Amino acid sequence: MQKDFSFIILTYNEEIHLPGLLNSIKDLNAPLFILDSGSTDQTLKIAKEFKAEVKTNPFENHPKQWDFALRTFEIKTPWIIGLDADHIVTPELFDLLDNFKDEDFKDVDGIYFNRKNYFQGKWIKHGGYYPFYLLKMFRNKIGYSDLNENMDHRFIVHGKTTIWKEGYLKEENLKENDLQFWKSKHERYSDLIAQEELDRANKIRTQTLNPKFSGNPDERRAWFKRIWWNLPLGVRPYLYFSYRMLFKLGILDGTKGIQFHYLQGLWFRLLVDRKIKKLKQQQY
Repeated sequence: MQKDFSFIILTYNEEIHLPGLLNSIKDLNAPLFILDSGSTDQTLKIAKEFKAEVKTNPFENHPKQWDFALRTFEIKTPWIIGLDADHIVTPELFDLLDNFKDEDFKDVDGIYFNRKNYFQGKWIKHGGYYPFYLLKMFRNKIGYSDLNENMDHRFIVHGKTTIWKEGYLKEENLKENDLQFWKSKHERYSDLIAQEELDRANKIRTQTLNPKFSGNPDERRAWFKRIWWNLPLGVRPYLYFSYRMLFKLGILDGTKGIQFHYLQGLWFRLLVDRKIKKLKQQQY
């Protein structure tokens, strides 16, 4: 019997990741859609082996790519699950999905999955990285991609949501075992975030979500983001890194985990702030 949900996956040269993800969901027998952005490796061959419907669209940023996917694929199931190629559906989440029935969630428009993030084989358990809830499952024609973001992508629903705390996604980008790949990727990301933050300062972008400390996980993150944008450039990365390491116990993640928190929480944030300052100088 066909499931009440379909999967959409974004790909670009994901031959190292895609088999793991697709093998973790194949026994759910759910419709599978893949939006690729020009892979030159075996990604498309793997997708066809798993009988996925594939479309291609040039990549600009994640929010626009997801928006294109949701507008373009003809999804007939009442629910959609949007995943990245470096995700794996764990047995706990598989069981929740295998037993999922639309009739049991009539008053719900979106479901948050929990995430376990790995960096170079190390589970990042502290520093605010676990638990971490992502809205990944939502009603067809109800959920949409937040185009007010330039880099971070999120799906939004305006109705009731629920959280599957035991429904884990494992996220591990194996390409990041090469630290130079990680840095090059975040160099690109820093350009997107710096431009986005300048746009917000110039009132070109707004927050789609209502920032609310007591709200759902995304509304809560939006509340913290508003505080972040008002902190002084060049200082806030050190405040954030200290917060992650001490208050959120990132120091307990060991050598590899501390390296991750330093790179993602300090090095990357300082890079963004430097680029924001440069953009402001060019503006004036």
